[in-house]
Amino acid sequence: MKLLSALLAPVLCLAALAGAPPAVADDGRVIRLVVPFAAGGPTDAQARHLANGLQQRLGRSVVVENKPGAGGNLGAVEVARAAPDGTTILFGTSGPLAINVSLYRNLGYHPIDSFEPVVMVGALPNVLAVHPKVPARSLSELVAYARERPGRLFFASSGNGASSHLAGVLFNGRLGTEIKHVPYRGTGPALNDLIAGHVHMTFTDVLTAAPHIQAGTINAIGVTTLARSDALPQVPTLHEQGLSQFDVSVFFGIVAPRNTPRAVIDQLNRAFVDSMADPALAGVLREQGIIREPDTRPERLTAVMRAEIDKWREVVAASGAQLD
Repeated sequence: MKLLSALLAPVLCLAALAGAPPAVADDGRVIRLVVPFAAGGPTDAQARHLANGLQQRLGRSVVVENKPGAGGNLGAVEVARAAPDGTTILFGTSGPLAINVSLYRNLGYHPIDSFEPVVMVGALPNVLAVHPKVPARSLSELVAYARERPGRLFFASSGNGASSHLAGVLFNGRLGTEIKHVPYRGTGPALNDLIAGHVHMTFTDVLTAAPHIQAGTINAIGVTTLARSDALPQVPTLHEQGLSQFDVSVFFGIVAPRNTPRAVIDQLNRAFVDSMADPALAGVLREQGIIREPDTRPERLTAVMRAEIDKWREVVAASGAQLD
């Protein structure tokens, strides 16, 4: 029986493949997952894990291509102009998929009109952190301290128009504080200057902040999502400290060029959802601080993008930021 099973196995596999749905644009071409940021960062690392999962489930070669520039716009434009056949897709974030439409006058694409949603991957919360010399360990203490010193405190961001910048603008607007913005060229330099005491506070992602919070080189005031982060479970949210509905995180989603057939979208969606359900990949995302999105329908990503576009439009206007 074992010999018979071994002889029949290739035949059965061929029969199963013959009855399986065709792969995305099954013409032998490689599927390109475009990351609109530089290699080596957390977004890139996340994308490579997702690409491996997609490759295993579709039986196709999937490569990650980094196309950094203009806050993610260059990579987004490339995917928007690609053939709508599922062989070129974008791993987008809040910047190119929501914020940049208010920051740039001429994007070359539109987050809603130029793409078909595939799946919402999840969100990475930020945390409000202060230098240890700031005598505040809670939101109320920080607000009181800042209100007593209007224009004399400074918050660092990873750059003009970044979510860490806009979070500070939103914070000032909601609480009536006057904490001044200091932009840096990336999260690393901003955090280094906070640790050195050159600025008083910053909004940064929980994954980057966690080791420094644990080491005591910075102090966490609160997480900027409605639910606590698994990466910092002991840190309360700003929402639960009284800053209601303060929800600032970086979301991640997969999109394809506009007019990609629904059958292709559905196949990509299933492959990504199955990949993220795998315990190994789920564990990686959890270690990266990602809060998984329970609603995996493509339409959920569109709803998130629309809500984020509306939210940040007002904040960008209040900040006065304009990048072109």
